[in-house]
Amino acid sequence: QVVTWGRCHKDYIKITTRVNISDMNRCLYTTPRVCCSICSDAKLKDPFSLAQKDLQNLYEDIKKQLLVSKAELNALCDYYFDGKGKAFRPMIVILMARACNVHSNKEGALLPAQRSIAMISEMIHTASLVHDDVIDDSDTRRGKNTINKVWGERKAILAGDFILSAASMALARIGNTTVVSVLSQVIEDLVRGEFMQLGAKENENERFKHYLEKTFKKTASLIANSCKAVSILVNSDPEVHEIAYQYGRNVGIAFQLVDDILDFTSSANLLGKPSAADLKLGLATGPVLFACQQFPELHAMIMRRFSSDGDVDRAWQYVLKSDGVEQTNYLAQHYCQEAIGQISQLQQSTERDALIQLTELVLRRDK
Repeated sequence: QVVTWGRCHKDYIKITTRVNISDMNRCLYTTPRVCCSICSDAKLKDPFSLAQKDLQNLYEDIKKQLLVSKAELNALCDYYFDGKGKAFRPMIVILMARACNVHSNKEGALLPAQRSIAMISEMIHTASLVHDDVIDDSDTRRGKNTINKVWGERKAILAGDFILSAASMALARIGNTTVVSVLSQVIEDLVRGEFMQLGAKENENERFKHYLEKTFKKTASLIANSCKAVSILVNSDPEVHEIAYQYGRNVGIAFQLVDDILDFTSSANLLGKPSAADLKLGLATGPVLFACQQFPELHAMIMRRFSSDGDVDRAWQYVLKSDGVEQTNYLAQHYCQEAIGQISQLQQSTERDALIQLTELVLRRDK
């Protein structure tokens, strides 16, 4: 018996079936052709380069939102807005905004409110990183000491809260109640996702569904709802809103799945944080959950959150001996294919094609 995955309420549950092993290998390890064929066109512009002009001075504009008279609070809030982040989320939001503008028979020019949403998405994301580092007692982030290590946990929590409050004020200034409602959902999802991460499921079928739902809430919800928000500003068609949302949702989940893979395959120097960090935090991510099918010994370790002596090292070895990394990669490819299917419904534009190309960059990234 081997494990495959079937659709259930827009997510995946385990289905045990009997299939030919060669068919399974062909299914699991073949890179989807449509993604590569679309993205290999030399005429396509790099998504980051395409959005660069609109993202110019992004971090300076964020710092203006955070400007207060207290020097220490300014230093805390500015710490991660040093321009060294990937700006992955604002880049997606900018490209989605322009793609939706072209689709809606407009010139494609970016609306000021759409750029504000790109800025707000980065502020919400960064605030969540500050809080996550406190919860996880992390020492490093983006290759330097975390805020909680430099200023202490109390001030780090307050800094995260202040960044969120500034993002909320910027959101209110947009003046669109639907957009406010959509992006407010992100805050709720972040908190619920963090609570989900603190728990564990005994049943293996529920465990993977729990993992994917947590992944959506902690990572993909921000991208999905930000994409939906910029579409709302320019188009009243709910189908366009759903296309934007589903693209962000699928790319966001794929992004996190690859992040979970990199925890096992990338060096600490590339990631800017220690490898095997998730195991050390007691977290069972995709590679571990897939490996558990081949090495049932992992089940007990997952339930005790790898807390016994030697658990982290043994779990690491089991994952590397299994096909957990490959199956997680295949699942990420599937989500990218779903994203391509969604965004391809929009009218052709340079930005729409860049969003298609972005799915390949998500799968190939090494940090």
